[in-house]
Amino acid sequence: MESRALSCATISSLVRLRKTTTESAYVISARSNRSVGGNLIWGRQLRPALLLEKSSPARNATGRRELLRPVCATAEGSDSAGEGKITPLGFAEKYPALITGFFFFMWYFLNVIFNILNKKIYNYFPYPYFVSVMHLLVGVVYCLVSWAVGLPKRAPMDSNLLKLLIPVAVCHALGHVMSNVSFAAVAVSFTHTIKALEPFFNAAASQFVLGQQIPLTLWLSLAPVVLGVSMASLTELSFNWTGFISAMISNISFTYRSIYSKKAMTDMDSTNIYAYISIIALIVCIPPAIILEGPQLMQHGFNDAIAKVGFTKFLSDLFWVGMFYHLYNQLATNTLERVAPLTHAVGNVLKRVFVIGFSIIVFGNKISLQTGIGTSIAIAGVAIYSYIKAKIEEEKQQMKSA
Repeated sequence: MESRALSCATISSLVRLRKTTTESAYVISARSNRSVGGNLIWGRQLRPALLLEKSSPARNATGRRELLRPVCATAEGSDSAGEGKITPLGFAEKYPALITGFFFFMWYFLNVIFNILNKKIYNYFPYPYFVSVMHLLVGVVYCLVSWAVGLPKRAPMDSNLLKLLIPVAVCHALGHVMSNVSFAAVAVSFTHTIKALEPFFNAAASQFVLGQQIPLTLWLSLAPVVLGVSMASLTELSFNWTGFISAMISNISFTYRSIYSKKAMTDMDSTNIYAYISIIALIVCIPPAIILEGPQLMQHGFNDAIAKVGFTKFLSDLFWVGMFYHLYNQLATNTLERVAPLTHAVGNVLKRVFVIGFSIIVFGNKISLQTGIGTSIAIAGVAIYSYIKAKIEEEKQQMKSA
C-alpha cells in the first residue's frame, strides 16, 4: 500500500512537473515572440496564443492580450510616426504660383509709387547723386532696425561671402545712380524705354557669362516685348544723351547684379543678402555724391528745395521715396530668388508697362492709340515667352524622367 501510494504520488508529481514545464515553455515562447513581434507577420504572431488557449484559458486571455498589444502598438506607432513626418502643406506649398504672382504684383505696385514720387522730387530738387544716397540710407536704417528686433535675424558675414557681395553691391550702386541720373535728365517713359532692353543684356550675359544656352525661340519672343514697351512710351518720348547713356549703363549694371546675386544666394536668404548689398552700396555712393553735388547743395540746392515745398515736405518726400525704393527692391530680390534671371528680366519689362502707364496718367500725358497697341504687344510678348519657357521646362522634365 505504501509502495502504491508512493507510486501514485510520484506519477502525480511527474504530471504536475510536465504541465509546469509545458506552461513555462509556452510563456518563454510567448515572450520570445513578443520581443520580435515587430519583425513577424500577423499570422505567426497569433500562433502562440492559439497554443496557450488550449493549456490555460485564464492565463491565455491575459497572454493573448499581451501578445496582441505590442503588435497593435507597433502598427499604431508606425502609423503615427508616418503621420508625424507628413506635415500638412501650407498655403505657400500648395499654391507656389500664387505666391510668386503676389511677389510680382507687390514689386510692380511699389515700383510705380517709387517712380512717380521720385520724378516729382526731381522736378524741384534735381540732384540724383544725393537722392540716390538718401534712397540707400533709408533702406540701410530700415535693415538695421529689422535686425535689431530680429525680423529677420541677422545672418553672419564671412570673408568668402563678402567677396561675392562686393561686386554685386558695386553693380547695384552704379545701376541705381545711373538710373536716377537718367530719371532726372529725361521723362520717366524715355528712361524705361531704354531700360526695356535689359532682358537682351540679361540673356546675353546668361549665355556667354553663365554658360546657359538660350534657345532662339526665347530670343525671338523677347523682341515683341521690347517693341511693345517702346511703342507704349512714344507719347512721352524725349531724347537726351545724358539720359540715354545713363540708362544703358544702368542696364548693364543691373544685368550683372542679377547674375551675381543669383550666385550669392547659396548660403544666405535674400533678405539678408539685400541688406548687406544696401550697406556696401551706400558706402560706394557717398563719395561721388559729395564730390559732384556737395558744393552745389551747400550753396543753393537745399535752400531752393525748402523754398519751393517747405522743410517738412522735403524731408518727408526723401524719406518715403527711400522707403518705397528699399521695399520694391527687397521684393525684387525675393522674386529673383524664386525665378530664373531671364524670367526676372522679362517680369521687369512688364513692370515698365505699368510704370509708363501710371506715369502717363499722373503727369497728365494723353494716352494715344499707339500707346494702347504697344502695351498689348508687350503683354502678348510676355505671354509668348512664358508659354515657350514652360514648354521647354516640360520637355526637360520628360527627358529626365524617361
